[in-house]
Order: sequence, then structure tokens, then C-alpha cells
Amino acid sequence: MKLASIDVGLKRIGVAICLDGKIVIPQNAIFRKNRNQAARDINTFLKEWDIDKLIVGLPKGGSSSEEMERRIKHFVSLLQLSIPVTYQDEQGSSYEAKELTMGDFKHKRDGRLDSIAAKIILERYLTSSN
Repeated sequence: MKLASIDVGLKRIGVAICLDGKIVIPQNAIFRKNRNQAARDINTFLKEWDIDKLIVGLPKGGSSSEEMERRIKHFVSLLQLSIPVTYQDEQGSSYEAKELTMGDFKHKRDGRLDSIAAKIILERYLTSSN
């Protein structure tokens, strides 16, 4: 089963894929000009990779988690997917991504950090589903 995960942010959407059920590979992040363009780009990405299931990072706990959860679920509804969607706790994934990459590259706004966060989300999903 081919899996993809997204870490939805207001400016960038981190993306990662797992094609063999084991190795998760971060992809180029999708830059978000507006939600319709971002939804189209995600749909195109999922079709190009022939993805069977989408894992979406969702914040649990924290002061703004309810508002972010509402925004993320609304964004996912724009995707109009024909594949199953599973939500995975993303708590701390961005912080963990930053820790993992310390010294590897400058933390620019190029989306790499967002896609590493998506990789962490997908790895958590794989661990919890085994």
C-alpha cells in the first residue's frame, strides 16, 4: 500500500511518502498561495504517486489545537479524495524535525522542515499501525 502524509501549515504543506510500508521519504513541500491552489497541488501529487491512503497530521492538545484541527479538516474536505484519510497526532513533530536537522541545513522557509515533520507523522502512523 502506497502511503503519503501531509503536515498542513498556513504557508507550506510538508509532504512525505512511503511506497513499501517501511521507508518514509520526505518530498518537496507545497507552497500555499491559497487553499484551492494547495488542494489542487496535493491532489496532483497523490495521483502522480498513485497513493492508496493519506495520513494527515493533526495537533492534539495545546491552546490553538481546536482551531487548527477545524482548519485542517476543512482543507482535507477540499481535496475531495477517493482514498481513505487517517488523522495522526502531530504533536511536537515540527520541533522534532528541527532537532533532527540541527546543523544539516539552515532553517529557511524552503519547506524542507515541513516535509521532515510530515515524514515524522508518517513514521508515527506506521509504528502505531503495526
